[in-house]
Amino acid sequence: MKRTLVFLFSIVGLASCATNPREQGLVNRAADAFGGDTWASVKTVTTKGSVKQWEPEQSDVPGGEMRFANEASFETTVDRASRVGRTDWEKKFAYPAPRTYKFSEILTPDAGYVIGIDTTARNAQNLQMNPPAHAMSSLRLATAQREQRRGAINSLVLAMRSNPDRVQAAPDLVVAGRSYPAVAYEDYIVAFDPQTGLPARVRTLDYDNVWGDVNYDLVYSDWRDVGGAGKIPFNRKYELNGRTVAEITYTDARVNQPIDSARLEVPAALRANAPRPAAGSVPYQWVLRRQFIGTYLDSENLSYDSRAAGGGLRLQELAPGVQHVIGGSHNSLLVEMSDYLIVFDAPVSDAQSLWVVNAAKEKFPGKPIRWVVLTHHHMDHTGGVRGFLAEGAILVVGQGAGAHFRRVLDAPATRNPDMRPRDFRGTPILEVPESHVMSDARGRQVIVYRIDNPHSKSYLIGYVPDAKLGYVTDLWSPGRDPLPAKITPPLASVVTGVKKHGIEPARFAGGHGSSGDYAPLQKLASE
Repeated sequence: MKRTLVFLFSIVGLASCATNPREQGLVNRAADAFGGDTWASVKTVTTKGSVKQWEPEQSDVPGGEMRFANEASFETTVDRASRVGRTDWEKKFAYPAPRTYKFSEILTPDAGYVIGIDTTARNAQNLQMNPPAHAMSSLRLATAQREQRRGAINSLVLAMRSNPDRVQAAPDLVVAGRSYPAVAYEDYIVAFDPQTGLPARVRTLDYDNVWGDVNYDLVYSDWRDVGGAGKIPFNRKYELNGRTVAEITYTDARVNQPIDSARLEVPAALRANAPRPAAGSVPYQWVLRRQFIGTYLDSENLSYDSRAAGGGLRLQELAPGVQHVIGGSHNSLLVEMSDYLIVFDAPVSDAQSLWVVNAAKEKFPGKPIRWVVLTHHHMDHTGGVRGFLAEGAILVVGQGAGAHFRRVLDAPATRNPDMRPRDFRGTPILEVPESHVMSDARGRQVIVYRIDNPHSKSYLIGYVPDAKLGYVTDLWSPGRDPLPAKITPPLASVVTGVKKHGIEPARFAGGHGSSGDYAPLQKLASE
């Protein structure tokens, strides 16, 4: 990211030493505006408030309204001298299923810890610890530290004031037709309100697995005095390419309150071998937004739990020429045709897709991936689509999703950590209104069907007739989730779709889990 910022500013001829009066003047004015000299003497900060978060790439309609993710309350205590902080959370999730998690996060300069359960995707350490707890992965720690530093905007500005040689010139940020003078500091672009001089927003240049290069801004407002020590913003909004994905409202803020040091202590079992913050490319958007919906797998590898024994992606043969990509949190399906391959779903990242590409070349030498079928548009099952499309494949989506994916593929992706930049604007996209058949010279067919369901519009299931094998994602996760006592709407939609299209699957492979017989689900639906 630092290389990105340096390159950006150098090409516009603005990279400069921070002794430039303009840049230092902006920083000094901001510090004066919030009371920097008094804030510098603050020893502890305690804040309480609420958070609302939305996930744009779990929408019902491709490219549609963001899905409301959760509403939370929090209390954060920070010891500024030791740079250790603790946040106690109560998060009430609305998606993908209603549930409530109460947990705490402790951040130190060298490590991070989660006390309690904060996700449905618990890693091995959290499952093994009693009571549940785990050390943050290096990826999560780096992400949490970046956002903690951005959130402590007063301290960030004071650091800029104390390190003028590390502040660089930056182009003004223009938002909604209004221009904000800005400077660059480390990985941040800090913009200031031209009227008040206060910090207005802090931007980072991130990579999103769907939209490629994105701007991620924290926007500050409602500055209030705190105990005579200076002003802090009581309202903060996170914007992803201009769309509000999180809003934080402080209800209380106090400084120099006594801290119970025991609350900042970490169990010895967690401190041992706790990862340090990651350096280099960090998938910030994945780490942050999987936490928005309470499904983040806290691991050094995005695809699988690096702390679990035997973890890692692998191929499992389900029928001749049919390989299920399993071993991670999200799966794909590979089907061999006479002279090409078909792949279902492109989950998580291009790194995972490139693993599948290499495994396919080894398993089926000389057979390129010709078709990439996406069951639906959600980010966790499409984030690796570029890795497959780089092989020259045709993209297959349900009717109504084509325009969305055309916009996705038109977007620049120069910050992709897994692939070199490539132009995907000419990628063929096939929309499936009801069904589409892919066949070969030997007579094998692979058919995709659009089905109605409560999870996502423009949704497809796959079917390999000669193997009597279906493929389904999210509506049913065979091998992972036991069938309930009573049919649910997502499960019922699978059965309804099978009946509607007149197919006769014996088994289904899942986008999560493994595979399972269809008959028990069919029986459940008839009860």
